[in-house]
Amino acid sequence: MSRELLLYTTLGCSLCEKAKCEIWPQLEKFQLRLREVDIADDPLLLDRLATRIPVVGLGDPDDVCAWPFDQRQLAEWLQRRL
Repeated sequence: MSRELLLYTTLGCSLCEKAKCEIWPQLEKFQLRLREVDIADDPLLLDRLATRIPVVGLGDPDDVCAWPFDQRQLAEWLQRRL
């Protein structure tokens, strides 16, 4: 079973589409699968992340890698956590 990399996003987030270009190459490397989480569906996430998306995380919304990031920065963030 692969672990999930969560992409906190919302409908129409153009920066989120740019972030996916940086995320995709890291999924196989770290044996992760991407799951998008729409922050509009969760009032707590919306309050916490509305001005920060796109952000990625492994499940703890207090420990996220926030945009802007590139493949190297994301890989380093993941390496420290996995």
